[in-house]
Amino acid sequence: MMSLRAFHLFFIAVSVVLAAFTAAWAATQYRVEPAPGYIMSGLVSLATGAALAVYGTRFQRKTRNL
Repeated sequence: MMSLRAFHLFFIAVSVVLAAFTAAWAATQYRVEPAPGYIMSGLVSLATGAALAVYGTRFQRKTRNL
């Protein structure tokens, strides 16, 4: 059975991957139709993925001994 800590780390990792795919999709769409919404979506997705990666690292360090 997966612990709550392991599930939380897994969910963060999946969210980072989803944010990366969303940023890649927005970049592809921007190449097809250069609308400012796509570039903003890509940048927001990249920032979200980076923030989630930092959060996951800090969470892992904080809960290492649990």
